[in-house]
Amino acid sequence: MNTIDDLAEKAIKKIKESITDEVFLIIQNDKQLMHEYLRLVQEKGLNVVNMRIGKGVKSAFSLTNDDYRNDDPKSTLIQSHQILK
Repeated sequence: MNTIDDLAEKAIKKIKESITDEVFLIIQNDKQLMHEYLRLVQEKGLNVVNMRIGKGVKSAFSLTNDDYRNDDPKSTLIQSHQILK
């Protein structure tokens, strides 16, 4: 029988797996953040900016890399991202 804790754990696992994509969606859908993102991409380069954002997400939530990548993110700002756990 599933417990409330099991349910919460399953939901939290799903958030962890998609959190990087969610952060990029927030940037993509916020006019001011998108403006800053584009300016930084122009200044620093796409790979540098995206990798830094990914590392920031990982650090902010004390997550670690899973063995898998998401190769079909919802955000159009990235082509793939590391799944975190």
